[in-house]
Amino acid sequence: MQGIRWCKVLIPTNRSLIFLPRNPSLPQYSSQPQPGQNHNHNHNHKHHLVSPSGVQKLIAAQSDPLLAKEIFEYASRQPNFRHSYSSFLILILKLGRSRYFSLIDHLLLRLKAERYPVTHTLFSYLIKIYGEANLPQKAFQTFHTMLEFDCKPLPKHLNRILEILVSHRSHLRLAFELFRSSHEYGVLPNTESYNILMSAFCFNGDLCIAYDLFNKMFKRDLIPNDESYRILMQGLCRKGQVNTAVEFLEDMVNKGYTPDTLSYTTLLNSLCRKKQLREAYKLLCRMKVKGCNPDIVHYNTVIMGFCREGRAIDACKVLEDMATNGCLPSVVSYRTLVSGLCNQGSLDEAKRYLEEMVSKGFSPHFSVIHALVRSFCNVGRVEDACAVLGHVLNHGEVPHVDTWTAIVPRICEDNATIGIIDDILKGVYTVKVKQEMILEPRTCLENSL
Repeated sequence: MQGIRWCKVLIPTNRSLIFLPRNPSLPQYSSQPQPGQNHNHNHNHKHHLVSPSGVQKLIAAQSDPLLAKEIFEYASRQPNFRHSYSSFLILILKLGRSRYFSLIDHLLLRLKAERYPVTHTLFSYLIKIYGEANLPQKAFQTFHTMLEFDCKPLPKHLNRILEILVSHRSHLRLAFELFRSSHEYGVLPNTESYNILMSAFCFNGDLCIAYDLFNKMFKRDLIPNDESYRILMQGLCRKGQVNTAVEFLEDMVNKGYTPDTLSYTTLLNSLCRKKQLREAYKLLCRMKVKGCNPDIVHYNTVIMGFCREGRAIDACKVLEDMATNGCLPSVVSYRTLVSGLCNQGSLDEAKRYLEEMVSKGFSPHFSVIHALVRSFCNVGRVEDACAVLGHVLNHGEVPHVDTWTAIVPRICEDNATIGIIDDILKGVYTVKVKQEMILEPRTCLENSL
């Protein structure tokens, strides 16, 4: 009897390597003895038998997708062998992750030709694979491939394909056409479908189309959600129509919706940039009444808006309101406020908030220290500048070299403050900082003296 030729296929399993024969004539998998074969012959060649579940496990065990494909093809050549649907699914997923898309197309043709009943899971995998591979056209084709397999797409498939298409500006029209024609195939867009298109059109500057989609939801007996309103408000703000966005917010609240924090952040930021600071502050105060507690981002947005317009004193009121509403100021709150007060010339207030900031363990940026010290020096208040310097040094903060350059010449010009130099230097040397930072004030002093 002619011997069977074997080749080693590196298939890692828990116990051993598996050897597959080069000769494709493998007996059909069956639990019954084959005609013309005795029991001993079956016993000697029982390791030749290939089962669909066994092949499935072999394919799943491979890290190399091409080797998994070879195993799949080898098993396919065996007489009367039929792969399990799971083997197709596992192999398609492996090939997709490695981006062998032409091999996937071939497997899909086999699934259709051999009339396998397919599931929605297969197409969910395919859409995900094409999206990650940045192939919007292939994702779009998957919708029609599902129809060819008599597998009606679900709204979640439609939405995922729409997300992939609208992420490419050149495919926005194609996404819109798919959205409008989907009902012809029995797929009804849901609220998320509308939100995806609305967001894309708002970002594209087509606010009228987005607003029309919003109104059509009501005609289709769909209920807009919080995200629907937020998308339109962001679109209106992007177009500079802040007042309309605020009215939209009021309409949203009147209909029983509770705007989320991102909606308020968008409106507050837009109002501040449009210099409508009074309206921004009023909206901030009404947030809690409307069911949304303002957080640190909302407060900092308004504080920054006031300081940007030279109204740092009003920003102080906002910071004081924070504690009342259970929100503690952050390092950004203090830095913004101190810088704004310095720019406005309210130096005593700036000094007070800087000391409060440092006492709470916040580290002022060197630019904040420099702004306050320089402002005091510019108005001849050298002692106050030195007091600020001493305070931050006592808390382990070392000013920038430009700050020393600004204050040291002023100290040397004023006999009344010349004695402060020793105290400041002692403060510098008690701070554990890099050697080059310690040398900077000494150099400034030597040059001035």
